[in-house]
Amino acid sequence: MSASTKLSTAVKALSYLAAVSPEPKNSSDISNHTGINASKLRKIFSFLVKSEIVESEKGTNGGFTLRKDPDKINLQEIYCAIEDRKAFHLDVNTGTSGESKNNQKFNIFFLDLFADIQVTIENEMKNITLKSIINKINSN
Repeated sequence: MSASTKLSTAVKALSYLAAVSPEPKNSSDISNHTGINASKLRKIFSFLVKSEIVESEKGTNGGFTLRKDPDKINLQEIYCAIEDRKAFHLDVNTGTSGESKNNQKFNIFFLDLFADIQVTIENEMKNITLKSIINKINSN
């Protein structure tokens, strides 16, 4: 699953939990409401539980609930919980033997550029809360 698909899936599922809060919902309930495959939801929720964005209650009446208010959960926090790589990733080698100095300089330039872009992306994502996403979706 691509990073953007995982992120939108997580946000959609978290938005549903926010709507039914504080009632816990299991992966089948969430799947039925969101249309997201229950096994994909369980995998994503395992990361969200580890990152303490949601909690999991076992048992017949168990399920997942948000650990924080939706206005305290930001997009960057969700992304970092479900992804193990940067939002803007560039895979280039610097200093490969046989590579010209000019190519090395270009690679270093782009690594630095993308590192700056990454910081900008992460700062923007910190400013977008789950609550603001829910409000935006509901107003359209």
